Amino acid sequence: MTTLDPDDPRPPYQQVANVLRAAILTKTIGPGEKLPSQAELAERYGVARMTVQQSLRLLKAEGLVVARQGSGVFVRERTERPVGLRPHVEAVFGTPDVRIDFSGYTAETLNGIIQEPLDKIRAGRLTPESVRLRLLLSDMSNPIALPSRAGDNPGDDAGVRRRMERLVERHALAIVESVMELGSLGLIGRAEAEVRVHGSAPLFKAYILNNHELFFGFYPVVEHTVTIGKEQVPIFDPMGKDAVLFHHVADADPNSTGSLYVTETSRWFDSVWNTIAREYAPND
Repeated sequence: MTTLDPDDPRPPYQQVANVLRAAILTKTIGPGEKLPSQAELAERYGVARMTVQQSLRLLKAEGLVVARQGSGVFVRERTERPVGLRPHVEAVFGTPDVRIDFSGYTAETLNGIIQEPLDKIRAGRLTPESVRLRLLLSDMSNPIALPSRAGDNPGDDAGVRRRMERLVERHALAIVESVMELGSLGLIGRAEAEVRVHGSAPLFKAYILNNHELFFGFYPVVEHTVTIGKEQVPIFDPMGKDAVLFHHVADADPNSTGSLYVTETSRWFDSVWNTIAREYAPND
């Protein structure tokens, strides 16, 4: 039997979940492998089966494992998306006060996800009292490490940055306009949506939902060719669609891993938002 740490302040179900999570992320238990049965896990860690069930529910919510009826619980295959962001964002719009903080590249994914809940607000099927969105993006008006020209003449390129700024205008500003429109129509009691930019390159994305959930992922940098004007230009580009998102949830324990991830990421976001970030002004 593996004894849990008696000095660990976290509940036993979180301790068991942490052990299993570490085994999954380090591939000690590989993708597609079956986890030991609930009875075996309960005996191994000296806990009740209900505790094991709570641990497995937590890992399922994080997208690390899947339950197969009559077969058991298995580690997700790498070909499956570890975390589905959409249902969590949509669930936030079902609460009275919607708060979403996003830090990343162009907000293209977020723009796609929130259109359905915004349509439901227009139709009266969702009635949040307030919606507040803050988008923290990289400043494309000045030289920056990414995106940049690749190939024979690598480095900063104003044309590459302008191409990306157009995507920001298409997606981030569309979010702002949609939310503020609903506020002006009286469909949301208090509507706030703002974009600020900073001078750091976009290397990761983070979604903070109602200060309770965090989705975090790193942008892989890829080289590919895009059309700018009539020219085919090789660029280095952070690819958001290829980012694997990790899910963390705050709970009653402020010192749990999930709570600390959410708290510290929120603190980081606020610090950048309130210091070096500036209001985004298109084409300035």
